[in-house]
Formats: sequence, structure tokens, C-alpha cells
Amino acid sequence: MATLPDKEKLVRNFNRCANWEEKYLYIIELGGKLPDLSESAHQDENKISGCQSQVWIVMSLDEEGRVQLQGDSDAAIVKGLIAVVFSLYQGMTPADIVALDVRPWFAELALTQHLTPSRSQGLEAMIRAIRLKAESMR
Repeated sequence: MATLPDKEKLVRNFNRCANWEEKYLYIIELGGKLPDLSESAHQDENKISGCQSQVWIVMSLDEEGRVQLQGDSDAAIVKGLIAVVFSLYQGMTPADIVALDVRPWFAELALTQHLTPSRSQGLEAMIRAIRLKAESMR
């Protein structure tokens, strides 16, 4: 997942986009940087409920106790939103993830006000699922 920008670079890149069309294209581009998720990971236990599109997120711990995230969606914009969320959480421990309030980051990106209500709900469902899983990994 080293190809995803860190939080600060993500915000800078978003701010460089001239309009929301460019931001959507950037989100889709980020989704294309996610490594492919194996077919075996496309299971119900990894599926995020509450998303209109199909979303799968897999979480594991590396040797240093940091969360490794993998994900996929059947929709390009949603896969990009997964990448945005992963950019915010990459390199964190489960405790860091549980403690992080992502709302200020999304406010800085002005993301939620430009998403449809169903995509906003799906984004919230992804964050909730990641936080719950991180809580169980602590």
C-alpha cells in the first residue's frame, strides 16, 4: 500500500484539484492504486454492510503491530473512497485507528458534502467497520 499518499499529501493533492470533477477523477485514480484483492478474500465475512456497492475490507497486523488494510469494490468511485480511507489509516496500530477522529480530515477534503447520501452512508459504514475490527485487534 506504499503507493497511497499519506494524510497530508492526500489533502494537498485534493486542494490542487481545480473542481469536483478533478477530485472525483483523483479519487478513482487512487482506487486504481489499491492492490488486487484475492478472490478468496471476497467473502461475506469481509463484506461491509451498509454500502450500496459491494465493498470488502480485510485487516491484519504486521510484525510491528501495525494494521495492514486491503480492500475492493465493484464501483470505481467507491474503490477510490476505500483508498482515501486507507490513506488516513495506513501505518497505524489498532489503538491509533480507534483513537483517530477522521471527520476533521473529511471536512478538510470537503468530501462528504459532495457525495450522494448513499455514498456518504457507505463511507461511514466502512469507517465504522474498520474501527470495530481495530477495537477487536487491540
